[in-house]
Amino acid sequence: MQKFITSNAMVCAMRPEHPVYCLHPRAVTIATSWFLDNFPGRVLFAVKTNPFFVDTISAAGLQHFDVASLGEIELIHAKVPGARMSFMHPVKSRVSIRRAYFEFGIRDFALDCEAELTKILEETQHANDLNLFVRLSVSNRHSRLDLSGKFGISGKPAAKLLLKARQAAMRLGICFHAGSQLMRPEAYADAMEVVSKLIRSSGVIIDVLDVGGGFPSIYPDMTPPPLADFIAKISESFEQMPVSETCELWCEPGRALVAEAASLVVKVEMRKNNTLYINDGTYGGLFDAGHPGFKFPITPVRPHAPVTDSLGKFSLYGPTCDSLDFMPGPFILPADIGEGDYLEIGNLGAYSMQLRTEFNGFDRTELVDIAEGPLLSMYGIGRKVGADDFEVIEATEMQEGNTLPGETT
Repeated sequence: MQKFITSNAMVCAMRPEHPVYCLHPRAVTIATSWFLDNFPGRVLFAVKTNPFFVDTISAAGLQHFDVASLGEIELIHAKVPGARMSFMHPVKSRVSIRRAYFEFGIRDFALDCEAELTKILEETQHANDLNLFVRLSVSNRHSRLDLSGKFGISGKPAAKLLLKARQAAMRLGICFHAGSQLMRPEAYADAMEVVSKLIRSSGVIIDVLDVGGGFPSIYPDMTPPPLADFIAKISESFEQMPVSETCELWCEPGRALVAEAASLVVKVEMRKNNTLYINDGTYGGLFDAGHPGFKFPITPVRPHAPVTDSLGKFSLYGPTCDSLDFMPGPFILPADIGEGDYLEIGNLGAYSMQLRTEFNGFDRTELVDIAEGPLLSMYGIGRKVGADDFEVIEATEMQEGNTLPGETT
């Protein structure tokens, strides 16, 4: 992999015709170390967010992985021999359960219904060394992405399932997911209160509480509280729960460990008014900029041209023939941006590389190593490009009678 000091240096040297991922592995090391140093329990990496950085995360000292499929299990087994894996997907095939237990030595299994409990017991031949985690349904009202609709159990059925799992488990756990990109630490406190009420109503003693993921990253229109505030709220709530002193506390960060670890340099192929047509999009590495509408930090890369101080609001189209390949933004860029310019879109280390497709043949990318930090950072290592621009243009729009390039009064 080629290495460059900056994305500007990369563009000068390569003049790329295809999207280029600029990787910042140091950001992963810093984020992983922060969680290992500050979370008062066991930290698991949610592999689904970006398996590419498993080696970096392992080298930083994290040796426990949240896996959701046989593919992820095989990857961790190959890359980090001897690492602990927890199969936290609540619905698994029988083959996956059987191979996970007998072939890969996995003992941690999540479930949210009696049918899944039956599958786990049957496919492990009613093993007596299972660690079973009942997945609860909790509110996602403080999250940017709601993950409450697909998995989880609540109320009396949850109490009943917890009792059945207790009878079959060597160690019993409760897990939940309060959503992705949580914006308030209270989300964990609210979910942990739900757990406390269930423990009291069922009379069951648990051995592990897994608070899941949801730890946020920073984006131009989403500046969450410091991560330390989330940890403090979790610690405070855990101390008040009806659990024994030996009960373990787990978490499963994904986005918070890898979001800052990659940016994507794309090329502008066409400008129509304040819409830019670029060579990557929602079928490539920018799915989250389209469907959920994330406004990622963005900055022009112009090796031989000055960047104007005048700013404009732009939307983006990707390269495919599908009109759904659209990213509304708005993305704040120099008002004179146009064909041939390059853009660096930051904080794409989570999910971007995993959600790419081959649609229309626009699947070619390159990977380079970049020494400079991410555009925005929760850990104090960012270039801080994007957030300030967003604030500036929002303030400018408040001036009466002001219009932006391509707009009319």
